[in-house]
Order: sequence, then C-alpha cells, then structure tokens
Amino acid sequence: MDIQVLVAAHKKFPMPADKDLYLPVLVGATKNYKNGIEYQRDDQGDNISYKNPNYNELTAIYWAWKNLDSDAIGLVHYRRLFSVNGKRELTSVLSKEQVEQLLKKAPIVLPQKRRYYIETNYSHYVHAHHKEPIDVMRQVIAENYPRYLSSYDKVMKKCSAHMFNMFIMKRREFNQYAEWMFDVLFRVEKIIDITDYSVQEARVFGYLSELLMDVWITTNQKEFVESKWIQIGDRHLIKKLYSFVSRKLLGKKNSRTHF
Repeated sequence: MDIQVLVAAHKKFPMPADKDLYLPVLVGATKNYKNGIEYQRDDQGDNISYKNPNYNELTAIYWAWKNLDSDAIGLVHYRRLFSVNGKRELTSVLSKEQVEQLLKKAPIVLPQKRRYYIETNYSHYVHAHHKEPIDVMRQVIAENYPRYLSSYDKVMKKCSAHMFNMFIMKRREFNQYAEWMFDVLFRVEKIIDITDYSVQEARVFGYLSELLMDVWITTNQKEFVESKWIQIGDRHLIKKLYSFVSRKLLGKKNSRTHF
C-alpha cells in the first residue's frame, strides 16, 4: 500500500527517518520559503498556500488532496506525531507496517481524544477564540448540510474530541472528508470578517476545522481506530495551565499554536 503521511512544518526540524512513509511539507511556502529547507512545498500544483496564515496545516491537507494519488494519506505535525508506545522521541513514531495494520482494522486512524473534563468543546473554543466564527459554522452546516447538524450539536456539547487535525485515512475517506471540510470552511470564510483579528486569531479556519472531524465521523458512521500520539520537545505545561486558568477565571483569550 502506498501511504504518505505529511509532516506539516514551517521551519527545518528533525523528521522521522522513514522517508518512504513520512513526507515533510513546508506549509505556507509562498510566504515561508527559506533557503536550505528541502521539504515538499505546499505552493506547487493546485494549492491554497497563500491562505496558510488563516488555514494553518490545512494548506498541506489541501495540497495532498489535489496533488497526491496515494492509497492512504495522513497528516501529523513536526512536533506532534502518532506513536506506537507514547515515548516522546522520533524513534517511537508509527512505522509503515504499523500503519498498515491499523488500516486493516478501520479506514481511519485518529489520535486519542483530547479531554477537557470541565468544559465542553464549544465553551473551550469560545473561551479561547472569537465566538462569531464557530456560530457561523453552525449556520453554514444548518443551511448547506442539514443532516450533519445533529452530530454538530452533539459534538459541541461533549467534553472531548479528536483534535490537532491529525489523521491517516484511506483514499476514499480522505477525499470525502477533504471535500466536505473545505466546502464548509470556504463558506464560513465568505461570511465572517477577520480584518481586525490578531495574527493568532486570524488562524481561525485551522481552529474551526479541528471540531469538524468528529462531526464528519459521527454523521457518516465512519469506523476508526485510535493511536497514541506524542509531542516532541518542551510542552510548556505551566504556561498552558496558566492560559487555561486565565481563560476560565479572567476571560482572557490565549490561542494555541498552529502552523
């Protein structure tokens, strides 16, 4: 099976050793191009590389959707990857054989869910970001994809989700998901005005997309398996805890980092 797992990156960074499986992709290459980074660029062929400041790692997904013909396609991040054992080191990332075994169980591999415990997916989003985009996304789904609305509302009320835009999918599922997700986001983009958003908040479509995965999975009753995932390098746990408390108690918005 021809499998390509894209590793989204905006700078040079240590990459998994298996070059047949992992494909480093320089996201936002139109603006982020740097000499000496020999990664696949996301501004070649049919692409939306110029949208990277607003779409983050999704520009790599779009590039793969329009330009690759692999049997299965996935996306991870240069510091956040699927792992066989949860050890925070590059030698523990999934091998091609392990990916193939997972895809024999289900056509989709997702990271283990991120759990918020005392917040719903919706409240967590609006505490961290502007409220209008997520409400407009519901409106877009209600008007254009009404059969997804029930799943959307259920996902928003849950306290956990498959986050980070990480996945590995067989081609059929990947095409179906990409077509639906980008149509939803492009429709939202036409409605909201992000002119006055900060650089961080302007990454809005990358943030919104994280909550679409479970909506699509649930509505279409897609089978999936979960994999452990790791974050390479310092996780800044104290800073994250402060940000969480600030959002909950002080009402401060402090977005997460994306590409």
